Amino acid sequence: MKARQTDFIAPEIATTLDVMFHERVRRTPNGVAYRYFDDQECEWREMTWHVALQEIVTWQTALLHEHLEPGDRVAIMLKNCPSWVLFDQAALGLGLITVPLYVSDRPENVAHVLQDSGAKLLLIDSAENWHPIHEVGAGLTALRRVVTFKSPPEGDDDDRIRGIDEWLPMLGDSGEFQHRVSDADALATIIYTSGTTGKPKGVMLTHRNLMSNAWGALQVFSIYPNDIFLSFLPLSHALERMAGCCIPIMSGASVAFSRSIQQLQEDLATVQPTIMVTVPRIFERIQSGLRNKLEKGPAYARYLFELAVKVGYSRFEYAQGRGNWHWQHLLWPLLKKLVADKLQARLGGRLRLAVAGGAALSADNARTFIALGVPIIQGYGLTETSPIISVNRVESNVPSSVGQTIQGMEVRLGEVDGLEVRGANVMQGYWNNVEATKAIFTADGWLKTGDVVKLDEVGRITITGRIKEIIVLSNGEKVPPGDIEAAILTDALFEQVMVVGEGKAYLSVLAVVNQERWMAAVKERDLPIDWPSGLTHSQARAFALNCVAQQMKSFPGYAKVRKIALLHEPWTIENGLLTPTLKIKRSVVLQHYMAEYEKLYEGF
Repeated sequence: MKARQTDFIAPEIATTLDVMFHERVRRTPNGVAYRYFDDQECEWREMTWHVALQEIVTWQTALLHEHLEPGDRVAIMLKNCPSWVLFDQAALGLGLITVPLYVSDRPENVAHVLQDSGAKLLLIDSAENWHPIHEVGAGLTALRRVVTFKSPPEGDDDDRIRGIDEWLPMLGDSGEFQHRVSDADALATIIYTSGTTGKPKGVMLTHRNLMSNAWGALQVFSIYPNDIFLSFLPLSHALERMAGCCIPIMSGASVAFSRSIQQLQEDLATVQPTIMVTVPRIFERIQSGLRNKLEKGPAYARYLFELAVKVGYSRFEYAQGRGNWHWQHLLWPLLKKLVADKLQARLGGRLRLAVAGGAALSADNARTFIALGVPIIQGYGLTETSPIISVNRVESNVPSSVGQTIQGMEVRLGEVDGLEVRGANVMQGYWNNVEATKAIFTADGWLKTGDVVKLDEVGRITITGRIKEIIVLSNGEKVPPGDIEAAILTDALFEQVMVVGEGKAYLSVLAVVNQERWMAAVKERDLPIDWPSGLTHSQARAFALNCVAQQMKSFPGYAKVRKIALLHEPWTIENGLLTPTLKIKRSVVLQHYMAEYEKLYEGF
């Protein structure tokens, strides 16, 4: 059988991102670049690299009519779609700096990013989405044009707004693709951090930063021109920008844009991706659904599932050289047919690589999916590093770690075992924020990640906590909350949790419970069933605390959780308790639930 061939574009061949796109078109003009769902025709469509280039030229023509100069910032606030990439490439070719925005972000955050970056143009879905931003962004004087995909309603008095049909010329009415910048160290994009501890900061990334990071990732994994990425994390997220944009262009793979998280299951079945880059929360949701279905089903189904996980993970450890062969491995062909194939079918049936990043992948989650043949590889990075720092390898996969560094990255341990990194993919600094830039770099130029880690003898990284999030108890014990929270969340009873206890004698937990699972549990145990008032009963708290204890048996005594506050209101982006990348705003959550927090420590 003939081995498949890769077709990588080395950074030395294409020094900038827009030149790399042009080189991809030259190499595989008729290859499929993008797949997307046409809402008007209600069907999936394909776009070749050549057609994509033609459309990019029309975007460039429209941008040129705005009299923008190299170095000007242009912002984009759209859900994932081909137009996102086309606009980005058109802007890069003209030397403009793209500023991605989260469509789910709060208007005040968007206004801050637009004002701080000095964006002169905004591409957004509709005037209805723009006006709430306009109302809170009185200082947006630099913004000269707002382009909307949906035509603005008649009578809209904001003369900056243009509908896309009016603003964008017809295909074929334009000239040649333009490359105005040839310097790899020119600024390509400003990606704003999600702001867990304050206002978002603009991370300045160059063409070299992004291309060196993509190249480093491709030295770890073989990506082929017939691979299909499924893109569903926001392209405004640095991880998706790399995996759903840069790496496919460099490798020649195609990208299918999922319609929404709600339609993800259907899109997986239709697209049948070979590669998926995601955050652990997606796998947690799938696992929770599986567990819930199994609990309602017959006992033999649960037995088969647990047996498949046990045998499958044993086979995985054996294949990795960390375990012994066992006679139960002989059962795998049957277990694969009865259990594993069904899970893989839910993910499209062709998935050969699933990379999880952006948050910690729980041990239980990793064990379940890897055991059932879903090839999950955990990685790690920051927006400030373009973003990939390290990733596990298929042949050397330790799920409890985030793997070894990619090519071109150097790491070392700083104070309190904080990870510091250096490499061509490290940002130039924070936009308009000299103090923050100075604070994140050491005197000799290493970037402080803020993560506390362990490095083993082969350089494999295991994250143990965040420096800023480490809880110091009154007895001096230092407790990283991340591992505890991940352990508690393996119980589907809990939707969201946050460990607290800074300066206190013991740890406590603020926990949002799953209403359906909670009601089923309390009925079975004859506990108070009123929702949500029943959550405040001492019996309910005792039951929940016992569930927490079951998940924390392996933790040291000083990490024991003594009290719990049960909550019914989910933490969301809309209520300001989560960032657009779904990270907990710890200080905001704590302030929001200060009354509940204080009750946890009454008398102490």
